[in-house]
Amino acid sequence: MSNFSDSIIARDIAHVLHPTTNLAEHREKGALVIERGEGINVYDVNGKSYIEGMAGLWCTSFGFSEGELVEAAVAQMRKLPFYHGFGNKAVLPTIDLAERLKAMAPFDASKVFFTNSGSEANDTQMKMIWYYNNAIGRPRKKKIIARWGGYHGVTIATACLTGLPAFRNGFDMPLDMIRHVSCPHYYRDAEPGESEEAFADRLAAELEALIEREGPDTIAAFIAEPVMAGGGVIPPPRTYFEKIQAILRKHDILCIADEVVCGFGRTGSMFGSESVGMMPDTMTVAKQLSSAYLPIAAVLIPEWMYEVLVDQSRDKGVFGHGITYGGHPVSAAVALRALELFEERDMLAQVRRVTPHFQDRLRAFLDHPLVGDTRGMGLIGAVELVADKAQRRPFEPSAGIGAYCGERCIEHGLIHRFTGNAALFCPPLIITEDEIDEMFVRFGRALDDTLVWARRTGKVS
Repeated sequence: MSNFSDSIIARDIAHVLHPTTNLAEHREKGALVIERGEGINVYDVNGKSYIEGMAGLWCTSFGFSEGELVEAAVAQMRKLPFYHGFGNKAVLPTIDLAERLKAMAPFDASKVFFTNSGSEANDTQMKMIWYYNNAIGRPRKKKIIARWGGYHGVTIATACLTGLPAFRNGFDMPLDMIRHVSCPHYYRDAEPGESEEAFADRLAAELEALIEREGPDTIAAFIAEPVMAGGGVIPPPRTYFEKIQAILRKHDILCIADEVVCGFGRTGSMFGSESVGMMPDTMTVAKQLSSAYLPIAAVLIPEWMYEVLVDQSRDKGVFGHGITYGGHPVSAAVALRALELFEERDMLAQVRRVTPHFQDRLRAFLDHPLVGDTRGMGLIGAVELVADKAQRRPFEPSAGIGAYCGERCIEHGLIHRFTGNAALFCPPLIITEDEIDEMFVRFGRALDDTLVWARRTGKVS
């Protein structure tokens, strides 16, 4: 590397504490410093290009150079760079965006509460549901059920919902009112010979047993991603949500759809809930809402919940929850323009057009000696590496298989993500079939390099 890039890396190590990073490793190796982006590609400070196979963090649906979104931000900056919604104040972009989100929602949404991130939005979900149950005289109905392997955020409350060890270890998690049920990972957790429907039956029975053990009058809500993202891109087994939601309805337990990753076309429907037969009572959206050009997230709630909040406010006064930058006018203007572009360019048709090719290219890796499973939906997918294909035996974390393959991907000009042994892909929605081919050619080269290394080091025979 040049002295210029070495200097930048050294400054980063000296001054920046990185999120979701192995800090000891980072101090030794330094960062990949990205300077600019164009389309589905980003470029480091040395000018090397990379296909961004994760759309940043599951979020840049329009890629890294959409001028319409930049112009929307500039125009709003010139008109009103900041205002807030506290104490009966409002701004036009936030009103327009809330109206549009309500019209798009896969359930009868009444009101929209804005935050800056999915973590804040899911934290808000919990507070609002607790407030609601207190207001209607159910002070014991507070526990939230999440799933192992799910990702719902990193605030104190939402990190407790998140069922991934890295986000809990060392942080004194979880809170006492959080419970977890099994991850719906058919490839990894189904019994030999068990069908997807039978696997879903078993998971539903586990959920009902937990509810009965805890007491239905203590369980407020169940939260789920339509397709688990950070936990390894895990679509639900057939009939899963149908069976889960029958149990929730039976016990008067709310269903929260965490659409932070799946929302706005990622799975081939406007919302992931529609792709998997999920019927939410409330919903969280973020990420692709603004194509991540500015921070914004939202909670959508039904009228019956809103009316209770109003009644409670008559009694208690101020609804004491709010975030300074929630519904920021510039973020809202960019998100509104992103939704307009989504419609103008018929992005659902684009996703559906390239999805078969994307999924076919994923499945082609099943022939590789290191690959045990491929899975996905729409433009999100995973390739799971195994030490033994016949036995589905995973590599031990100490093998470092994901880390090595990830490094080889960077060398070949591809940025994506590993969760354990699963290589995850979530490219910008604007990706073409030719770009899909190039993305997976680069991954294939890295995978072949990894096989050579794994054989040389005795990790596979």
